[in-house]
Amino acid sequence: MKKHIGILTAGGDSPGLNAAIRGIGKTALKGGDIQIVGFRDGFRGLMENRTMRLDYDVLASILTQGGTILGTSRDKPHKMPVGNEVMDMTQVICENYKRHNLDALICIGGGGTQKNAYRLSQQGLNILTLPKTIDNDVGMTDVTFGFHTAMEIATEAIDRLHSTAHSHHRIIVVEIMGHNAGWLALGAGVAGGADVILIPEIPYDPIKVAQAIRERQQRGTNFSIVAVAEGALSVDEHATVSRLKEQKIKAKEAEDSKAAKKASEQLKEFTRALHNNTLKLTNQLEELTGLESRLTILGHLQRGGTPSAADRVLATRLGSACVEYFKQGVSGAMIAVRGEKSEPVPLEDVIGKRYTVPLDHEWISAARNVNTCFGD
Repeated sequence: MKKHIGILTAGGDSPGLNAAIRGIGKTALKGGDIQIVGFRDGFRGLMENRTMRLDYDVLASILTQGGTILGTSRDKPHKMPVGNEVMDMTQVICENYKRHNLDALICIGGGGTQKNAYRLSQQGLNILTLPKTIDNDVGMTDVTFGFHTAMEIATEAIDRLHSTAHSHHRIIVVEIMGHNAGWLALGAGVAGGADVILIPEIPYDPIKVAQAIRERQQRGTNFSIVAVAEGALSVDEHATVSRLKEQKIKAKEAEDSKAAKKASEQLKEFTRALHNNTLKLTNQLEELTGLESRLTILGHLQRGGTPSAADRVLATRLGSACVEYFKQGVSGAMIAVRGEKSEPVPLEDVIGKRYTVPLDHEWISAARNVNTCFGD
């Protein structure tokens, strides 16, 4: 009897998603004993039973395309907007899984998708996942596909900004994606020769950043490139966030729901106030150094376009391996990268873990050795 596999892509779009869909699809169809169906727009499409045919003709032309042919959304099975309400649609999703006679559902996404996939596996569904995100912050895997392409795009942007910074004797601050992990800003900053790199893992002091820029001025260099992860915080901001998080944790441990709610609301309010944080830093640096400062926010540009060769290879590898693990009876697992190989990691070991930049990482050491400032 033929087996049936469903595929969906969830969370933010990322280069390499189509390569992964193609890797899964072509490997599954090769033997003729597996049928595949795509669900549109993430978990919402599975809930609404909106499908897409995935055959050789469709799969043949998608390797080099950015985005995802299936579409995506950030909807969660247990908290899904339906009309004017937010409802738990887990049971509907389970029913549609059975309606399509699925033997497995492959969910491709980042940390949030891994959590949602785990919840479905707890309902008895056979779930496999692939790790994708340009932030490279999914736990228990060496790397995620999408990261390499985004780093190349951010590096090219820094390369281009060098000439205008040099011509006008300016500070150019480049905001790069990465709320909780600094891999993208760090990698692009090193590759692009940024003079200052600020990442979430290392709280920075604006005065020390300005001092490093002034020292460049004294050596006769009247421009600087500052690569900033969007989640980078100053020492004071980091202390406030840490204090509020600690208050929230202690209140939950003490089962003081009122205090926990208050701390949570304060944390959200403070986080919202950090929305224009990079612009604030840009203005601070202009004031502290006397150099004209300009901000460039790369934003969703980093997600778009043709995936790099490295991401196409990685996504194809993981997609193909995922089907092979399915054939071996593996479920409830994320297919993780281990060097040039892959291995299934139980979803329960993945959720709640975030892969952040270790402070002793070689990229940081190399950057410091070439006199890059981290603001610490």
